[in-house]
Amino acid sequence: MPGSSPGMTYCMSMTYRIRPARPSEADAIRAIERAAGQSFATVGYPDVAQHDPTPAADLRDAATDGALFVAVGSDDTPVGFLLCTEIDGDLYVQELAVHPDHAGHRLAVPLLKAAEDFARSLGLPALCLTTFRTVPWNAPYYERLGFHVLSDNQIGPSLRLVIARQKAAGLDVANRVAMRRYLPA
Repeated sequence: MPGSSPGMTYCMSMTYRIRPARPSEADAIRAIERAAGQSFATVGYPDVAQHDPTPAADLRDAATDGALFVAVGSDDTPVGFLLCTEIDGDLYVQELAVHPDHAGHRLAVPLLKAAEDFARSLGLPALCLTTFRTVPWNAPYYERLGFHVLSDNQIGPSLRLVIARQKAAGLDVANRVAMRRYLPA
């Protein structure tokens, strides 16, 4: 994608930092997605825990395009990631996951900041995502971060297609919501 900033680094603590992902990190990112998905089994979504992670080729492409960010530890190994793409004039957060061993460090906040900066570089006004309505680290968390639930008439055609694909993949879309957060001025 245009607007990528390969040298962009977000320092957030002595332990973690955010940077663009490298194509060579696709397998590590898939492992994070798989591990993070296991948490869903504890809140009534065992099918999510069994869901296949994003294909490695898609992650490599996203990294090449600048649309994949990682949170890394002091050894520069990814421990969390955010995958995004442009959809309906917004930047869609396709996946945001943190390895359970690193949960609780609020890594989603700087990952979303990296996505905001990327959206801004593309001239996009907002971030959007789809997520579970009642899972504590999903919609309730995103609401605390300034996202709002979209009404049906606010969901664009491409986002509707994403939701239809999620349903076809077996996700319980009745318990999911689409959300948006406009970029700060």
